Amino acid sequence: MGATSPWARETFGALADRLAVTIPACLVEAHERARHGHEGVHTQTLEAYGHGLHAAQYEALAAGLAHLDGSTARRLQGRTVMVIDRNVIYPIRYAKKDVPVTAARLRRAVGFRADLIRRHGPEPMQQEFDLGLDDLREPEVHPDIALLPSELRLVIVAYACSMERGVMRAEWGSAELRREDRYLVWHHHEPLIPAAGHRAA
Repeated sequence: MGATSPWARETFGALADRLAVTIPACLVEAHERARHGHEGVHTQTLEAYGHGLHAAQYEALAAGLAHLDGSTARRLQGRTVMVIDRNVIYPIRYAKKDVPVTAARLRRAVGFRADLIRRHGPEPMQQEFDLGLDDLREPEVHPDIALLPSELRLVIVAYACSMERGVMRAEWGSAELRREDRYLVWHHHEPLIPAAGHRAA
């Protein structure tokens, strides 16, 4: 066994060590591709970098994880998302500066990402109060979420990254989404890159 945690070994078994190395490398590759794209278009804004990173994160993970035993690819919202055994590996860039993963929040409380976390993330630590407002809730999940078997579990790969500093933090774990303020409430999270880690600038 390598240096991965009991959580990682319980979640991914014999693949845990390999994933702990491969996933951060994929994020660094995605950053480098996005940075080169920005440099290629010579814009004063960071649109090319941001859009490029969003697309490249899925592509880099798909290429890096496709050859592993038990991996399958799923097309969701026009992106390839990798499933390792019964775990959906889903990347989220939560910050453009070096802040803890506990600061991670979604832009919206509804939509694809929110539905993915609610359906395949852990059971909420605190159940919502039933105020008889069922008609105000979303009647059904995002249609792409319905393509995933309900038994799949979500492993979020949350990372902080900027064009200037590269990947500053990356962690993986499981989290629920708090509806009222869109923060991720982590049931478990741990670093994929050491604090002084392997950054791409």
